[in-house]
This record gives sequence, structure tokens and C-alpha cells, in this order.
Amino acid sequence: MCELLALNANTPTDMAFSFRGLSRRGGAVGEHADGWGLASFTPDGSGLDLIREDAPAAFSQLADQLAERSPKALVSIAHIRKATQGLVALENCHPFARSWKGQTWVFAHNGNLDGAIPSGDTYRPFGSTDSEAAFCWILDQLDKDSVDPENPEQISTQLHAYATELARMGTFNALISNGQWLFATATTRLHWLTRRAPFTTATLADPPLQIDFAPLTSSSDVVTILSTEPLTTDEAWTAVDSGSSMLWMNGECLHLHTP
Repeated sequence: MCELLALNANTPTDMAFSFRGLSRRGGAVGEHADGWGLASFTPDGSGLDLIREDAPAAFSQLADQLAERSPKALVSIAHIRKATQGLVALENCHPFARSWKGQTWVFAHNGNLDGAIPSGDTYRPFGSTDSEAAFCWILDQLDKDSVDPENPEQISTQLHAYATELARMGTFNALISNGQWLFATATTRLHWLTRRAPFTTATLADPPLQIDFAPLTSSSDVVTILSTEPLTTDEAWTAVDSGSSMLWMNGECLHLHTP
């Protein structure tokens, strides 16, 4: 399996601290050594910084640089891979990006889907993973269902329905974003926490590194982190219930879909 990480905030925020904790699990203290990726939307939502590498994140100079200073964004998504379907290759590394209705969408998946995922008319995978095939299928379904790209509530409802259908094929823990909102869904493992004033310190589990967020933030900042497994040892993480989905915007949960 793989591990997921995402940030959603109401002010441009870097994910350096959390990404350092995740990257250590990419081959050093974890088995997810088959590639990694980090996608960060520019704060105005007009652009995307996407970096991927088919090498262990724990030993990557590039990943180490991002762990020191990642781009500031309202939405960032990261992934470390343990290959279950598809070769260890750059085209099979998450996150994946596609254009839909003039928007750039990013997708990352943790899990394994059994069986053939239908290939659509418009979107087809470049690599050989079940994950990218599922992403392409989702985008095709959005087209078929004539979903309004400017209606987050409708998008959230449809994405939850698609996630429920894909989960029948196996495990579907996934993150999707267009840079304005962040959709998260869980079959098995996904956790979240929200940091807001008064900000305090947090300590990573891997490595045991501590940071004081108080001098780095303002009283109005709201920052939500989602991760497959909790990244810190002294904060209260909440597990997403199996079969549930959430839509986040500006660090707050706008929609919760239950099984």
C-alpha cells in the first residue's frame, strides 16, 4: 500500500514539516520506497507545482529540499508509493494531474482495486496503475453526469458516489483537488487534524522533530492536515470513518458524506 498526505488552509501555507515526516516513511522507517510526489497549487489556483520521482523519498535530495521548504499553497497533496500494480516508474508515481473543464485536478490514491476499470472516451492513463485508471474513470463519469465544475457541493456528492462504487473493487483511500477545495475519502485508513489559534508545538513521529507553530502563524490561520497515519505524537488526530468522504475548503470541512 501507499501513504497519503494533504494540506488545506485559509492562507498560503507550506507543508514542509508534515512532508518531512511522510518522506522518512518512504524507505527509511517505512516500506513505501517505490516513488513519491508532491503537488502544490499556486495560491490563486491558476498554476500547479508537481514534482515526482521514482525513487525512495527518504533518500532523495529533492525530497529533502522540499522537506526544508515546500511551496506555500492553499492545497497541497503528497504521496509515497509501495507498488502493488504497475512497475516502479515515473509515470506510475502519484499524484496524477489532468485538466477537466478548464480546471487542473490532482489525484492520489492509497489501496488496491481488483478487476478491470472501464476505460473512458476522453481520459486514459499514461501509466499502468489501478489508481490512475480510477482517476480517469472519475473524470469521465463527471462528464457523463454533466457535473457543474463551479459547484463544489455537487462535485462532492458525485465524488462520494464514485468513491463508494470504486470501493466495491477493493480499498479506495483517495485525495482529489482542483486547488480551491480538497476532497478526501476513506475505505480503511485516513486521519485528519485542524490547527488553529492558539497554535502550539508539534512533534513528528518520524523523525522526532519538534516545531512551534505560534511564531509562524497568525490568529486567523486555519490549517488542516490529512494523512494515512498520524504524523505527530502530541496532537489529537481523528480517523475518517470507513466509507465516509469529506470536502475541505479554507481549512474547514464543508461537507461530510457518510456511508
